[in-house]
Amino acid sequence: MRTFFSLLIVAGLWWSVSSCKKDSEVTPPQTNQNPTINQWIYEQMSSYYLWEDKMPKQAATNTSLNPEDYFSSLLYTYSATTNPQGDRFSFLSDDATALEGELNGESVTTGMQFRLFYRDNGNTSIAGQVLYVLKGSPADLAGFKRGDLFTRVNGQALTASNYSSLLFGTATAFTFTLGTVTGNSIDDSSVTRSVTAKSFQEDPVFLDSVYTVNSKKIGYLVYNQFISSPNSNNTSGEYDNHLRTIFGKFKSAGVSQLILDLRYNPGGSGTTAINLASLIVKYTGTKQVFYKEEYNSALNQYIQSRYGTDSFNSYFAQEGNNIGNQLSKVTILTSGWTASASELIINGLKPYMTVNLIGETTYGKNVGSTTLTDDTGKIKYALQPIIVKVYNSVGQSDYTAGFLPNIVVSEPLMLQALGSTAEPMLKTALLGAVMGGRAEAGPSTVGSSLERKGIFGKLIMTEKNTLLKTFSKEKTAKNIN
Repeated sequence: MRTFFSLLIVAGLWWSVSSCKKDSEVTPPQTNQNPTINQWIYEQMSSYYLWEDKMPKQAATNTSLNPEDYFSSLLYTYSATTNPQGDRFSFLSDDATALEGELNGESVTTGMQFRLFYRDNGNTSIAGQVLYVLKGSPADLAGFKRGDLFTRVNGQALTASNYSSLLFGTATAFTFTLGTVTGNSIDDSSVTRSVTAKSFQEDPVFLDSVYTVNSKKIGYLVYNQFISSPNSNNTSGEYDNHLRTIFGKFKSAGVSQLILDLRYNPGGSGTTAINLASLIVKYTGTKQVFYKEEYNSALNQYIQSRYGTDSFNSYFAQEGNNIGNQLSKVTILTSGWTASASELIINGLKPYMTVNLIGETTYGKNVGSTTLTDDTGKIKYALQPIIVKVYNSVGQSDYTAGFLPNIVVSEPLMLQALGSTAEPMLKTALLGAVMGGRAEAGPSTVGSSLERKGIFGKLIMTEKNTLLKTFSKEKTAKNIN
């Protein structure tokens, strides 16, 4: 099968200082450069954009706009009420190098992921809570751990009006005042911890273990981003091979059930998604489609005319450490941050085996984008337009509202360590359904470090190939419609 991209389905994970730059903070180029830059933007969008047929004609656009506004003017506008199938995800970046690093799990970060919620009935005061910390990161070295609460940053109490600037501004040095639970309230303590963000590489495998429950071996994997390799050596396949090693351990242990914890996984490399899915799927002995791709009309025709219909299919690989045929049960733990490649795993496995979901409704991301840069290097912007929609082997792609869990379990205020058999989601998966189909209840979040990542919720295809470059040049030269 001919692969046109290495598929990356990414919803940004880390509290990354570099990725928190707001659109208003992007310095536009000189006005007299705008028409040239915007001409390039239009050419790329008219070639690749999934909703190319919804774009305004070039003559009707205002090329004197700054590139951010011009790019926005081309998009197929999303509306929850009037156009729920519109574009929620395309964006423009002013730093392609930083974006590439984030896609490979490296960013300027504290290494601490947290959620935010109100701590008063007036919805004014806010508390933060650590969800997990990367081993060896600045936050880890400062003593942060899962469940820690904080109420102040650099001496200022967190409120609805200031939390964004305090946590997601330009600062890299932070002093957190920890909070304590007293009855039904969260109060300030006298304990502070200081941490400075730095460039840090994430290992996507957070935890793996094998449990024995009622004489059954159950494999458990906490997997937090689909990354094939570290950014410093992005062709090594180091992290993919780590997954293979873990499933080799599961296979040797004779696991008959698998719990895949994707509650904090926003996506990542499509190649890695194929790798992971291929370690789980039940093999039938024939070629099995993992997902199918659909582009805009002109690009669909171009690809099909040169490589045939099968070119739109991505297949499961034959993995030696596959455990699918020894599995009686697959459970995936989910949350509202479970997105893109994680949802691709769910959707792609469903035609071949029963996949049970425990947790909360997933994010809802069934379309993908690609990183487009100027080959001459004269234009410093990078585009990230949606260019593809994905389906499973039976043509299903109906999860823009997310996948609903079989059993709803929210994370409570008092968090247990990940991997602990007392942790509510894992406990439910290990021991079975709960009365009423719902377990635990937690605070309603008003934000999180996850959502501030510039690439959160993006299905990203980062490796352009000669085919697409050729298509773009031909379309521009010949005015292909």
